[in-house]
Amino acid sequence: MSPAPGGPGPSGQPRHGYLLLAAITLFWGINWPAIKLSLGVLSIWEFRLLCAAVGGLGLLALSLLGGHGLRVPRRQVGPLLLCALFNIVGWHLLSAFGVLLMPAGRAVILAFTMPLWASLLAVPLLGERLDATRIAGLLLGLAGLAVLVGPDLLVFGTAPLGATMMLLAAASWGLGTVLLKRFRWTLPTTTLAGWQQVAGAVVIGLGGLAVGGLGSWSPDAKLSEAGLPEASLVEALAILYAATVPMVFCIWAFMHTVRLLPAQIAAIGTLAIPVVGVFSSALLLEEVVGLRELLALGLICTALAIVLLLPLRRRQAG
Repeated sequence: MSPAPGGPGPSGQPRHGYLLLAAITLFWGINWPAIKLSLGVLSIWEFRLLCAAVGGLGLLALSLLGGHGLRVPRRQVGPLLLCALFNIVGWHLLSAFGVLLMPAGRAVILAFTMPLWASLLAVPLLGERLDATRIAGLLLGLAGLAVLVGPDLLVFGTAPLGATMMLLAAASWGLGTVLLKRFRWTLPTTTLAGWQQVAGAVVIGLGGLAVGGLGSWSPDAKLSEAGLPEASLVEALAILYAATVPMVFCIWAFMHTVRLLPAQIAAIGTLAIPVVGVFSSALLLEEVVGLRELLALGLICTALAIVLLLPLRRRQAG
């Protein structure tokens, strides 16, 4: 007899936890071509303001529905704003610039070097030890970066600005992740994530106003006689998808999955996101996936497996 829906899976864990993990992997991976399509209509500032605002309000609504309060203790406001600066503002803006300047499939590979930078930043900020596992992961990650963007550096006139933006985005995300671990929180996780998004949306909105990034639309957008962008059905669906599913459902589902499943299984699901991103970009955007992309993907996913999975196995063995 097969297990009942939502019952225990093959390892004794709740089956719906595995279903959520599969959905997260698929939906976060598909988000990368959706970002690329969205930036053909909206400016970076408009798009990221929309994502952060919808994501923040959606997560706060889910927190309320879950019976949690939204009040932030005064002593946690400063740490929350600091984490939002790196997790939301830095990550959102830098990654959007990166996707705009390079193929989405390549961008997602660079984005998921985040755990490598987080493991390094945890040494000075959290007092963790720089062991052989972290060094091996970093070296493999750097090898993947060399394969992916190294040849471009040798071509005259090629400015790897997109790759630089993506690496800065990954480093910003990694720093924000480490800072979240550094501070002690009494807020529910969903409330904390929601307020970070809202705070980030305010900063992005003010920044967009300051630089004229709001109301300017994408340089590639086709404008109507009224001066408004004309989005195709695919582009409109991409904008709707990118602002809702990854920003609300995926964040909530990942937090729920971490509580349902062992951290090792959740980490394995994370490794599959760049794989989905690369091949969904090839399918939806007709981007070329060549030997360089596959080799870089393999090296960086191996690096992530070393950094994420080996420490978990050691803790379980201990």
